[in-house]
Order: sequence, then C-alpha cells, then structure tokens
Amino acid sequence: MNWKAFFKAGHWPTLLASFLYFDVSFMVWVILGPLGPFLGESLHLSATQKGFLVSVPLLAGSFFRPLMGALADRIGGKMTGIMGLNFTILPLLAGWLWATELQHFYLVGILLGVAGASFAVALPLASRWYPPEMQGTALGIAGAGNSGTVLATLFIPRIAASLGWKAAFGIAALPVMAVLIIFALIAKESPAPRKPIGLSGYKALLAEADTRWFCALYSITFGGFVGLATFLTLFFVDQYHLTKVNAGDIATLIVICGSGVRPIGGWLADRFGGYRVLLSVLLGVGLFTLGISTLPPLQIAVGVFMLTMALLGIGNGAIFQLVPQRFPTSVGIVTGLVGAAGGIGGFILPSLLGTLKDRSGTYSTGFLCFAAIGLAGFVVLVRLGSEWSRQWDSEATERTGVFCYREWFKGLAA
Repeated sequence: MNWKAFFKAGHWPTLLASFLYFDVSFMVWVILGPLGPFLGESLHLSATQKGFLVSVPLLAGSFFRPLMGALADRIGGKMTGIMGLNFTILPLLAGWLWATELQHFYLVGILLGVAGASFAVALPLASRWYPPEMQGTALGIAGAGNSGTVLATLFIPRIAASLGWKAAFGIAALPVMAVLIIFALIAKESPAPRKPIGLSGYKALLAEADTRWFCALYSITFGGFVGLATFLTLFFVDQYHLTKVNAGDIATLIVICGSGVRPIGGWLADRFGGYRVLLSVLLGVGLFTLGISTLPPLQIAVGVFMLTMALLGIGNGAIFQLVPQRFPTSVGIVTGLVGAAGGIGGFILPSLLGTLKDRSGTYSTGFLCFAAIGLAGFVVLVRLGSEWSRQWDSEATERTGVFCYREWFKGLAA
C-alpha cells in the first residue's frame, strides 16, 4: 500500500472522524459487558440472565443499523452521526441516574443499540472518499473503531470498582461529548452522489443471494468478535474465578488482538483478496474455538482466545473489502444490512453461552456450537467461490481473489 497515495486519494480528517465516532460508540455499545459481573452480583442474575442482558444492545443495534444507514443516505453521514452521538448520551444518563432493576437495564440496553448503529454511518462516510482499490484499507481503518471495546473492558471495571457501576455510566458520557465536538468540526461529506433507497430498494437487495450470504458470514466474524467481547469478562469471572478488574484486563488484552488487526485485515484483503483471507479466517476460528471448548488452563485459554479474536478482526476487514466490489453503488445500505446481521450474531452468542451454561452445567457446550458454526461457514464459502467465479465480473473476482475450488484442485493436480 502506498500510504502517500492513500491519504492523497481521500479525505483523512473524515476518516479520522469516522474512526473516533465508531470507536466511542462501540465503547458505549458494549458497556454492559464489562459491567455484567457488577450488575449480575447486584441484581442476583443467573448465567442466562447475564448473557441475555449484555447481548440486548447488540440485538437493538441490529434493528437501528438499517435505519441509520438509510437516514445517512438521505441527509448525509455527518448530520446522521451528529444526531447519533447526541442520542448515545441518553442511555448513559439513564444508567447513571435512573436504572435500578433488571427491566430498567433492558430498556437501557435497547437505547444503547443506537451506538451500535454508528457502524452503518461511519463506514460509508469514510468509504465514499476512496476508490475501489483502496476500499479494504479505508474501511479497515474506520472499522478499527471496534477498539472502543478496549476502552470499555479496560476502564469501566476499574471505575465501577472504585466509584460504583452507576458512576461508570455517567463518566462514559464524557468521551462521547468530546468526540461529538471533534466529529462536527472535521467530518466532511464526500462529493460522490448519494442514492437514497426506499423500502423497495431494501427488498431488492435482500432478494440478492450475495447480500444474504454476506450477512450470514458477517454474523460469524463480527458477531463472534462483539459477542465474545461482551461476554469474556463474565466468562473469566465465572469459569476461572478471577476478580472483576482482572477479568476485564484479560478481556482487554484479547479484544486488542481483534480490534487492532482489523485494518490489517483490510490491507490483507486488498493485497490477497477478501475471499482468500476470509476462507483462512473461518477455518482458523472453527479450529481454535474447538480448542477453547475443552476449557483449558487459564494461560492456554487466553492465548487461544487472542488468536481467535485476531482472526475474527481480520475477517471483519475482509468482508468489507468484498462488499464494495459486489455492490459498488449501494455500499451504505448493504453495509447497514450486513452490519445488522453482525449484531444479531453478537446477540446470539452471549445468549447461547449463558443459556447452555445453565442447561448443561458447562461453557464447553456453547463453544462447541460456535466452533461448528465457524467450520460450517468455511464449507459454505468454499462452495460460494465456485458460484462467484462464474457470476461476478472479472474485475471484482480479481480484486477479491474469488476462485473455484474445483479448478484450484485441478491446478494443484496438474
């Protein structure tokens, strides 16, 4: 990648603003995860209740993402982002000043979903500034805002332990206000024309098989990343009996591996093709999660989780190199749909882990299920390569590295 050409091609202040917007929103979106052990202790919650509670914002974010994406297509990503940041402050104030019962936190979790919807605004806002051959890198940098999870897992448990979990909600509103000011000052709309899409447009895109496949694959990679990020603190407290702060520190280390490599995932996708990168990711995630299902000693578990999250982060970047190549004129709306599916995957994983823990008595069962899903995604993607190599135009297949596995095996045999 020629970085001089990259920064010259686009608008780096908007790329930075998109990153900050996504970063602080992601921190807020997953805040119930690191607060889960505190809330679970205070409200006397079961594993099923804790798993469901921390996943509610993820499901709500899936609902809001298409709406925010459509709004950004109509009034612009900058204005939509400003509105989203303002609204993000509300559930934090509710958690600080009002919520005391489980039902209250369900409502707070639903409102936190607006922060998760930032994905459908920040990425297209940055993406529209860059040419097709730089999409993976641009979206990887903007998408690295999922590092906001690191802020949540590192600082929120410490604040809650020192000042109480209510104070953690209030203090979290401060960086949101700071980013709101920065975003309003430096973000800029791309001169590229926007094409607002109505309900019929949604239906038409959902009728495309590739849209549904991208949704399914992203529900594994992003769903796995955000689902684990919200659940790891709870998991380490319950399974390995760590303190809440120590569990948050370990979760932070693991999450850094996933969020830090997302730009690398975009770069690798631009270099080798998103399809090839994603194949390797899904196979690796399935195998590593299979290892996690044995519930190994803490040191080994942390190492395998780090590798798994790194692969998931790379996979997130790879998928969003594929999307602009397949849907170059509908990036915003497809990004919203695919992002919504990722949030649904993130909702399912913590809920699954908590429910199966109560039903089977062990977290092993839930991780076995996730391993099976990852390996199934690998098999599906192999088959899709044969279809895409025939259906996509030559430029798209070349950029994404799509290949037919039958022809590939024949080439090896020859």
